Amino acid sequence: MSDETRQVDDLRMTSLTKKFGDHAAVDDLTLTIPAGSFFALLGASGCGKTTTLRMVAGLEDPTSGSIFIGERDITHLRAFERPVNTVFQSYALFPHLDIFENVAFGLRRRGVKDVKATVESMLELVELSPMARRKPTQLSGGQQQRVAVARALINRPDVLLLDEPLGALDLKLRRQMQIELKRIQVEVGTTFVHVTHDQEEAMTMADTVAVMNSGRIEQMGHPADIYELPRTVFVANFLGQANLIVGTRAGNAGADVVVSSFGQSFAVPSERVFAAGSDLIVGVRPEKITILDLVDAGRVPEHHNRITGRVTDVSYTGVSTQYLVKAPWEQELIVFEQNVVVGDRSEVGDEVVLHWSPKHTFGLDGSSGTTVGVDPEVLELEAVNQSLVADDAEA
Repeated sequence: MSDETRQVDDLRMTSLTKKFGDHAAVDDLTLTIPAGSFFALLGASGCGKTTTLRMVAGLEDPTSGSIFIGERDITHLRAFERPVNTVFQSYALFPHLDIFENVAFGLRRRGVKDVKATVESMLELVELSPMARRKPTQLSGGQQQRVAVARALINRPDVLLLDEPLGALDLKLRRQMQIELKRIQVEVGTTFVHVTHDQEEAMTMADTVAVMNSGRIEQMGHPADIYELPRTVFVANFLGQANLIVGTRAGNAGADVVVSSFGQSFAVPSERVFAAGSDLIVGVRPEKITILDLVDAGRVPEHHNRITGRVTDVSYTGVSTQYLVKAPWEQELIVFEQNVVVGDRSEVGDEVVLHWSPKHTFGLDGSSGTTVGVDPEVLELEAVNQSLVADDAEA
């Protein structure tokens, strides 16, 4: 399906703003999405990602700002005039048409008479050639999703917009389709802009992820770069899980910033600190931490950050074991340990030492607190659990 002579241009948004009354759903967004890339807009409900997609699609008029594909200003073009197609979560297939005719619909609408070779080629791309004469209701959810992609791609848009396209699929099928969508994008070379609230989905498929918050991009980059080095508390919490420990800047030790926290000191490489003030939050991902029995504390490398604590919960997940460890200042830290050795796990009540390398630590601005970006339902559940624990202690 790839066409080496085809020119694909960047998608550019300049000072793009959309207001609903006094609320700015998208707030002065300037963004360039490279031609031929798989780009993900990631964020929670209400962050502005879907509104951005709808403005690019021509389904929503911007309050101000411009949208370009290459040097062509498409800001005020009607939806059907834009070289853009959209795949929605519902797929919106025509139930009375078979798969061949669903895919051929766009070509026939444009007056193309000989559609057979093009449609067959597209069905081959999405690996549905044997299903050509079936109706949508005879296909699985994943197959219907591929039909929707084929129908959107057959008109050869410069940009394909994907609005939560995998949301209706179960977990196993969703993971399979993540791989399939990426394969299709690489083969056709069309720019894919994928809107999702699912972190794993964005990180699995996208070349570049933009994390949105309150109508603005909080951080953008390669998925691994954003995950390994979040620059704000919101990104650290929203993209995966993070242990965040409040502290204050206590000085420097060589190339590291020293953070004082609850009577302990933590080292953070200077280039991994994203705060100018004295209030700092020390961050580390759960899988970067090693957990040891207290008797093995002598094995901790001298330069590592370390905390002693008590195991309060152990959850076996197959690939790894998740521990909750209560630090001396009562904060529960999350640790993921790969299940390399069968049966070698700490138990609830064990005294343990946690340690990790400073190179896996990041320092964030402490002025916003540690819960920005955490799902409100998670915070509510934690509050309920703490209340139950307090009630048990009093009893």
